[in-house]
Amino acid sequence: MMERRNLFLIGPMGAGKSTIGRQLARKLNMDFFDSDQEIEKRTGVDIGWIFDLEGEIGFRKREKQVIDELTEKHGIILATGGGSVKLRENRNKLSARGTVIYLETTVERQVSRIYYDKRRPLVESKEKILETLKNLAVERNPLYKEIADIIIQVNNKSTNFLVNNIINSLQPFFRSNNKRLL
Repeated sequence: MMERRNLFLIGPMGAGKSTIGRQLARKLNMDFFDSDQEIEKRTGVDIGWIFDLEGEIGFRKREKQVIDELTEKHGIILATGGGSVKLRENRNKLSARGTVIYLETTVERQVSRIYYDKRRPLVESKEKILETLKNLAVERNPLYKEIADIIIQVNNKSTNFLVNNIINSLQPFFRSNNKRLL
């Protein structure tokens, strides 16, 4: 029997969750969602604006609602925000409602990917970017690992290579559960 299963991409900012998720969705003919983009679409403002007005607590409340709604769908790929794993409720829903893929990367790779990106509210100071990302990694990396079904190292690999690696990594996972991907 074939089953369309949700795939949830987690990992730090700059790991490539959105880029990889879009290409993975095209290759697997699945619907793609990005939790941050969904929040922006619903509010009509960017994430930075929400952080400025509501703080991180207000943003996380919106994120929790979006993740709850999106993870109830079937046969989707969801790229989550880097801090979505901070809330136990989000971790529980991601774990229970799909296969969780942790896109693991180094802090140095994150810096190279996001240094000029002005849309990262937790990285406001370019002078302290390395320190900020290291602190976030210490806090969040254990949470990513806690719920990951599959861990993919993304450093210095092309998006196409990573998408194929994810697909190959999924096949044994589903076979071991007597299920096939798509």
